[in-house]
Amino acid sequence: MAFIVGWLTLFVAIISASTIALGFGGYFADLFGAPVLISAILIIIVLSFVNFFGIRESSSMNVIFTIIEAAGLTLVIWIGFALFGNAQIDYFDTPHGLDGIFSAFTLVFFAYIGFENIANIAEEIRNPKKVLPRAIILSISITAIVYVLVSVSTIRVLSWQELDSSIAPLADVVKKALGPQAQIILSFIALFATTNTVLIMLVSGSRILYGISKDSALPAIFGVVHRQRNTPWLAVIVIGFLSIVFVFAGDIITIANISVFTIIMVFILVNSSLIWLRYKEPGYERPFKSPLNVKKFPVLAALGIVTPILGLIQLNLYVISMGIGVIVSGMLFYFLYNRLSKKSNLKN
Repeated sequence: MAFIVGWLTLFVAIISASTIALGFGGYFADLFGAPVLISAILIIIVLSFVNFFGIRESSSMNVIFTIIEAAGLTLVIWIGFALFGNAQIDYFDTPHGLDGIFSAFTLVFFAYIGFENIANIAEEIRNPKKVLPRAIILSISITAIVYVLVSVSTIRVLSWQELDSSIAPLADVVKKALGPQAQIILSFIALFATTNTVLIMLVSGSRILYGISKDSALPAIFGVVHRQRNTPWLAVIVIGFLSIVFVFAGDIITIANISVFTIIMVFILVNSSLIWLRYKEPGYERPFKSPLNVKKFPVLAALGIVTPILGLIQLNLYVISMGIGVIVSGMLFYFLYNRLSKKSNLKN
């Protein structure tokens, strides 16, 4: 089960990098007219070099780009509430009914992929037992508030039909409020934001691949660290290459939903493990304990199983079959690789 969770998380990192790279390509095309596919591939290549160069450089770039991204989102929120403060909007309008709400819930699930990546660089963090739980909870809480404010702001400026048909929705919001020049500014900010996310996914994916190989569940060659840069250089190359491969899928909605399926399965497996361990290993050391419990039973973990399942039933058959294919391929690889490893050890 641990290997399947690692396998799925690795897949999510790769496919998420591809999806956001296509988003970068959309904004780049809006600004410069360059082909979306070419722009997406080039940004993955450039950021793979940054990833190879070092974690300090990657994290510094991440901080700078996050500040720029936050400034752009603050501008969108200001426009929605300050300039369109008198907008008469029915926030409870549901043109597609309850099915539309659940479909949106499933797709928006993709926006919450990435917070767990904080844990993937635990070895490079000081005092991770104390820092990581706080970082994850704070980042989710702050981001959720920002998501809601941005969503409300955008719908005050443009209709949902206009937002749906746009390849650069936030830039179009700014354009309507402040004119074409302001749109260019936000498109540039969006480039920083998407670049930032792609970098995080590439860093996370390479560290996951490195970690799994160090545990001997994948070939040890992926755990090789560069002597000068101290980064898992082969893992960096592999993750960058696979991210480029998925860029050719082209349909950003489809690959996002495949990623959603896999991360939902990770949520279900992890939360199921938490419940199982509460009863199987009650004396296990727990630096951080999930809140809201009924005796030993963790309520949040149960909700973490039920709510994602509601999202799964909204996905189409193609997405579900592709997601199952990813799980089955991981299981086959695990058993075949372990079998070969045992044979190799016996010969030695």
